[in-house]
Amino acid sequence: MRGGWICLDKPGGISSNKAMLKVRAILEEKKTGYLGTLDPFATGVLPVAVGEARKYIRFVDESQKCYVFTVVFGKTTDTLDETGKVTATVDFVPDAGAVSRVIPEFIGEIRQTPPQFSAVKIDGRRACDRVRRGEIVSPKPRSVRINDLRIIAENFEKNEMTMEVTCSGGTYVRSLARDLAEKLGSLACVKTLRRNKSGFFSVRDAISLEKLREMKDTGKLADALISVERPLDDIPALYLGGESVSGLRNGVAVPADRGVVVSSNVRIFDDDGIFRGIGFVSEDGLVKPVRMGAYD
Repeated sequence: MRGGWICLDKPGGISSNKAMLKVRAILEEKKTGYLGTLDPFATGVLPVAVGEARKYIRFVDESQKCYVFTVVFGKTTDTLDETGKVTATVDFVPDAGAVSRVIPEFIGEIRQTPPQFSAVKIDGRRACDRVRRGEIVSPKPRSVRINDLRIIAENFEKNEMTMEVTCSGGTYVRSLARDLAEKLGSLACVKTLRRNKSGFFSVRDAISLEKLREMKDTGKLADALISVERPLDDIPALYLGGESVSGLRNGVAVPADRGVVVSSNVRIFDDDGIFRGIGFVSEDGLVKPVRMGAYD
């Protein structure tokens, strides 16, 4: 297979799309994509798919994410972060004890309204784009899951508190900070936001743009690439002979081995253990091609 994944440590101050384009320029690769939009002011894990990996973006499980963020209490902004315009202030600032007491109410499945300045689409257009055009938008509440939420540090003199959250994809940390503050009769916005984990991808493996450029210049780019199939390892593997793999590439369903779970996707490997694509095992015991890759 050609291509792979870059676990990018996105810098602050640029959009996720612009960060991806910078990776594209460094790698001199026309085909790139990314998983999970980060706000421009946010930093951290941004998985970038390169070449063949683009075909498998939709198969990557990013259902669990982890963020570290700093909240400023006592004020709010139109964007719910410090890059926005202050729209209201209050005198009351909750301490760590008060926040700790309401945290249990935010654990589990909760309803959350995304910020107006967000990538949520309303009638086919992103909410943030509509707001910038002067439109009034009202994103609809949706269900998200908070698995864990804890306080890491507190700076009461600056009205700041740093927290860590493990949550489902689609969770907005800015909304979480807003709702925590409102629960306590205060206001809040997010000062810093860093994503430490997005499904398979971890900040431990993240590479900065500067480091990626250095690896390209020194001929070590292969060390930065995560293989196409590694982020898919939650999908069962199925090893098939060359004729069966060729059949799948040509759109032909082939028999599955006994014992393979039906009605599920499988990763297809050939006799040499090389990943060749994604298939689906039907109830009649056939493997049908879903997304097959190109051969080297």
